[in-house]
Amino acid sequence: MASQPSDGSASRPILRVMKSLLFGRGTSLREAIEGALEEHEDDEETGLVSGDLSAPERLMLRNLLDFGERKAGDIMVPRGDIMAFEASGEVNELVAAFADAGHSRLPIYAGELDKVLGMIHVKDLFNELAMDRGESAKIADLVRPVLFVPSAMRVLDLLARMRTNRTHMAIVVDEYGGTDGLVTVEDIVEEIVGEIEDEHDEPEDEPIRPLPTGGYEVEARVDIDDFEERLETDFTSAVDGEIDTVGGLLFMIEGRVPAQGETVEHPAGWRFEILAGDERRVERVRVQRSAD
Repeated sequence: MASQPSDGSASRPILRVMKSLLFGRGTSLREAIEGALEEHEDDEETGLVSGDLSAPERLMLRNLLDFGERKAGDIMVPRGDIMAFEASGEVNELVAAFADAGHSRLPIYAGELDKVLGMIHVKDLFNELAMDRGESAKIADLVRPVLFVPSAMRVLDLLARMRTNRTHMAIVVDEYGGTDGLVTVEDIVEEIVGEIEDEHDEPEDEPIRPLPTGGYEVEARVDIDDFEERLETDFTSAVDGEIDTVGGLLFMIEGRVPAQGETVEHPAGWRFEILAGDERRVERVRVQRSAD
């Protein structure tokens, strides 16, 4: 008897994942993804490739497993890193702001960042310039609405609201209605596929850089869990309060934002020297053993 043609799905975990998603034959999508990843655990330990899932595919599947638990506050651009434009500014200043930011959309605020009016798309601005209305154009007339969401909103729900409202930007607000951060559709997509770089993105330095003289130069926005893992040190248990970043750690130790040039000692035996920052946040620090 002639053998039946095979579609190869028995040896392709990614196909089984997709079939589970489409047809739901007794196995949940989570179980199918976990099963596909388990088949490749040996590959990661040995460095050999025996399965059919590439490293990027495995990364995407792992991100999918965590995606449903992610909140807007987990993926937002923090307030201190938001690039925005004041509504009373001039059109030529707005053009310069877009060129400096390298983004296609900029939040527009009235007086302070806690009063976001909406956002402007660079396409709308260039349309005004192309029609020779640049000098007479009013910033307020170009503003499109954005969503305002709490940091606890699930990313899946946020994506659904973005689709319903046909907007690509959401402002994350705190319990008092102040601006806490910003999320774009690109931020959400990157949670699954990883960092998306385009021709305008400049390569970033490593956020934790070893120094030839010993110690590290660290961006204050680095996740505290990643920082502790890299330095193999528990920094948080000796400090009261919820800590998410290296900058947050320093704030909790001092009870304020330490100024540039200051040194902060940690009980675990590390010294933090503030290399860059302002009155609102620390940006970069040098971290060394206290005995160094």
